[in-house]
Amino acid sequence: MSNDNEQMKPMIRVVLADDHAVVRAGIRQFLEQAGDIDVIAEASDGAMAIEMIGRMAPDVAILDIQMPKATGIEVSREIRAHRWPIGVLILTSYDDDPYISAVLKTGANGYVLKTASPDEIINAVRDVYQGKSVLDAEILPKVLAKIANPTPAPFYEPLTDREIEILSLVARGLTNKVVGIKLKISDRTVQGHIARIFEKLLADSRTEAVMRGISLGLIQLPEEIYDNDTNFEI
Repeated sequence: MSNDNEQMKPMIRVVLADDHAVVRAGIRQFLEQAGDIDVIAEASDGAMAIEMIGRMAPDVAILDIQMPKATGIEVSREIRAHRWPIGVLILTSYDDDPYISAVLKTGANGYVLKTASPDEIINAVRDVYQGKSVLDAEILPKVLAKIANPTPAPFYEPLTDREIEILSLVARGLTNKVVGIKLKISDRTVQGHIARIFEKLLADSRTEAVMRGISLGLIQLPEEIYDNDTNFEI
């Protein structure tokens, strides 16, 4: 009887996007053992994910956030912009508020952390396929707290093109000296720009400024924290 019920279940066609092959292999293995999930394609970067999703029209796209060429946030936004009838499940290690907010604004159906159990991830895929919204148990309290205690959105003074350029370099972990070398300006000039960025974004640290810049859509997640040409002593 149980076998007949399993055969009656529709197969959920999934495109899995993560830039780590080992992670993809592990996720694929337990998903396909569920019996009603078929991983029809894997993507190692965001651009490949968009191409595969558009061409293969899966039921659900499982996306990591930080990927080369396009982040999971950008892929989710692209899916919704094309109005593709696809469930979007973000599966990531990031539980920071700006990432959560940015993902939910794209219209993604689910946000689950990689610390979730295989059964939880499998059930999340099924729920997203059925049109339900899914939030990881560790993330849900943050979202509910924001709903219960809404705060007026702060006003952030717009950044100049130069300030956005500098903030994007800071996001890659570059020091003021390296930023100055790249942009052919002095350390002091870089420091002045960063001070103004802090003032405009109401930030107290480089990390806070970067996270706020990402949440506001001013900059993108860096593909790599460090470039090969900047791995030297400063």
